[in-house]
Amino acid sequence: MIDLRIDRPFFVDSFFIISLDFELHWGRFDKTDLHSNLSYYHQTRNSIPQVLELFQQYGIHATWATVGSLMAANVEEWKAYWPELKPAYHKQRFSAYAWFEEQKQIREEALFAPDLVKLILDYPHQELGSHTFSHYYTCEAGQCHASFQADLKAAQQIAKDKFGLELKSLVFPRNQMDKHSIRTAAAMGFQTVRTNPSDWYWKNTQEENLLKKLFRTGDTLVALGKKTSYPLPKRQGIEVLGLPASRLLRPFRSNSFFNQRRITRIKEEMEEAAKSGLAYHLWWHPHNFGNLPDENLKCLEEILVHFSKMRDNYGMQSIHMGESCKGLNC
Repeated sequence: MIDLRIDRPFFVDSFFIISLDFELHWGRFDKTDLHSNLSYYHQTRNSIPQVLELFQQYGIHATWATVGSLMAANVEEWKAYWPELKPAYHKQRFSAYAWFEEQKQIREEALFAPDLVKLILDYPHQELGSHTFSHYYTCEAGQCHASFQADLKAAQQIAKDKFGLELKSLVFPRNQMDKHSIRTAAAMGFQTVRTNPSDWYWKNTQEENLLKKLFRTGDTLVALGKKTSYPLPKRQGIEVLGLPASRLLRPFRSNSFFNQRRITRIKEEMEEAAKSGLAYHLWWHPHNFGNLPDENLKCLEEILVHFSKMRDNYGMQSIHMGESCKGLNC
């Protein structure tokens, strides 16, 4: 339960939102080989309990936007939740089902993690959200409204059957979204979605190019885009609440001169939000900690220590995506 009343009169409401795209290999099957990444996923799985411990230590509320397929215990259970209508992408390499049919050997530890989902739910203030059932790409050619609706229905069903939950928060894979997919999400019971920053290099993420990537990378070091914090939006009069992302927590890189600068920039942006009574939305993938987990956990803790200072000095509150609607402004 979050305390929405600030006793000290000079405090203004400001919010620190965290969302994580929990996907393991479901988020990477079209980009990289499964078997060459088993150690990466093993370290990812080991880092998640440590992230949860840090969240508990610093009083962090977070949304774990989880691929529905990952909630299954094994291939057989996963297949039992397959939607009848699957995405008919023009490029079948984007289909999790087409990818699976081509595999000669499956390593379930890189695909299924209901034990970790249960662990997440055992910790206080953690919200189970959705990252669709099959890591669905809503803006790829060939997909349609009906197949996306079927995918979200499968995601809701496995969450209900396995964990007794109705999912309320949604993060779109690869940050692909449009007004039609957002309407579909609302029709399937979702109340909050993470949206993209309004900068041009975050628009139409299905159409990637080098210039967009350069600007997104450069903006982690110096301000190239618009202000990253914003007034917490209100859901009144709309079907679903859109919560823009502020910053991607990029993974620690060995031999990079920019690791500390990226963390410092996040802290500066958080402080600006805290002083101004605004919301700041940080996100990343748990698998980003699969390489150099100790260094990445240290970076995360530095950010959480800074949040503690923002909470003590300015009254900043940690909320997950669902709490941005529930009891706050809806």
